Amino acid sequence: METLRVSGKSRPNAVAGAIAALLRAQSEIEVQAIGPLAVNQAVKAMAIARSYLLDDQLDFFVQPSFVRLELDDEERTALRFALLRSPQSR
Repeated sequence: METLRVSGKSRPNAVAGAIAALLRAQSEIEVQAIGPLAVNQAVKAMAIARSYLLDDQLDFFVQPSFVRLELDDEERTALRFALLRSPQSR
């Protein structure tokens, strides 16, 4: 499963394009974000990605959860979004 990491400086349109491209090829991907700015950009990207997938008749649903990550010898809590392609999608 592919994992996209989103920062507070990530461009939502660029992340949305990556999400759409990955979901066209795979049935499940993961998006991770640490901090309120990153979570905001990730949520915006997921909303935009849905519109990018309309022409392909694809949709997805999201399962959020928390995950602990080890970054620079420091434990951080991230928000993990599991994006699962909808069964009704072609």
